[in-house]
Amino acid sequence: MANQDFNDLLAFAAVARERSFTRAAAKLGIVQSTLSHTIKRLESHMGLRLLTRTTRSVGLTEAGERLLQSVAPRIEEIERDIAALMSLRDKPSGTIRITLSDHALEKAVWPKLAPVLKAYPDIKVEFSLDTAFRNIVEDGFDAGVRLGESVEKDMIAVRIGPDWRLVAVASPTYLKEHPKPKHPQDLLKHVCIKRRAAAGGHYVWEFAKGGPDLRVRVEGQLTFNDSRAMIDAAVKGFGIAYLPEDIVTRQVRSGELVIVLDEWSPKFDGYYLYYPTSRQNSAAFKVIVEALRHHEAQRRHGQA
Repeated sequence: MANQDFNDLLAFAAVARERSFTRAAAKLGIVQSTLSHTIKRLESHMGLRLLTRTTRSVGLTEAGERLLQSVAPRIEEIERDIAALMSLRDKPSGTIRITLSDHALEKAVWPKLAPVLKAYPDIKVEFSLDTAFRNIVEDGFDAGVRLGESVEKDMIAVRIGPDWRLVAVASPTYLKEHPKPKHPQDLLKHVCIKRRAAAGGHYVWEFAKGGPDLRVRVEGQLTFNDSRAMIDAAVKGFGIAYLPEDIVTRQVRSGELVIVLDEWSPKFDGYYLYYPTSRQNSAAFKVIVEALRHHEAQRRHGQA
């Protein structure tokens, strides 16, 4: 059936139900003259008179009654199916894919999201742990989590965590055997636990103390791309590691690790959830954003 024929049947069903061209036109959102023309076209196409019209009422002919009985249940079924589909707009469900680092997941995302997801069993979240700067559109992600300074300007960015800093830590055993560094350049004489960068090289340690940033390319026996493995190696005396302060708090408090070069440890702009400005946000995605939002700040990246 052509689209025009189907539209004509919808118009006929509306008039038959309302028994009025005026009320049917209002319900369909069209002018009465257009509706009248539509019904005449349908009757001409079928070669049957479907409605009887008087100045005060609209009735059905025998053919019109049979046509209504035939099409009305189908139209009602289609309307119910469409209504059910439309309700999905407001029901938080579906899969959300997010790219982020292990530190972002542990400290900025999972603690907030875990209790919320308990209340929304139809929301599925896929986390891809990666320190690389992924193109979330090309790689099929709904959003990413990165430091605010790293988010591209054409993205919407929602702050999801406070500022944090990196600290250099070592075990008391290591520091008994090696003099405590007093300046970042002293690290060149130390055994350091390195981190593999996303691009394939090694992360260059960055320091700051009231002046230009200082970058040190350290050396050591071990290289990891996992923070927990680096902590374990540092505790066991394999060298100095450079890690987010909030993931070594327990080890520092217990004395398993000692912070060195404390005054040189730089602060970083906190984590942001970012996604394209053109993204049509589903109910599920809105739940994720609101759960993660750090209420001290929200902005479109690059704007006030």
